Amino acid sequence: MPQGVIKKLVADRGFGFISGERGDVFFHHSVVKDGSFEDLQERQTVEYELEEESSGKGRGKGPRASMVRPV
Repeated sequence: MPQGVIKKLVADRGFGFISGERGDVFFHHSVVKDGSFEDLQERQTVEYELEEESSGKGRGKGPRASMVRPV
């Protein structure tokens, strides 16, 4: 499972970005496991699974993180 550091949190909109080996990856508050979105902080290390954005449901904006867990 890749690890990265939370680069930016947009708490009022419920999403953030993780800086990892493949660049910046979007994540939504609903994918945070073993804790809550409100407990996360910028520069915190997390692990996550990487999903490629599908053309059907997604907006084609690149990969997103799922199963985000604080380390």
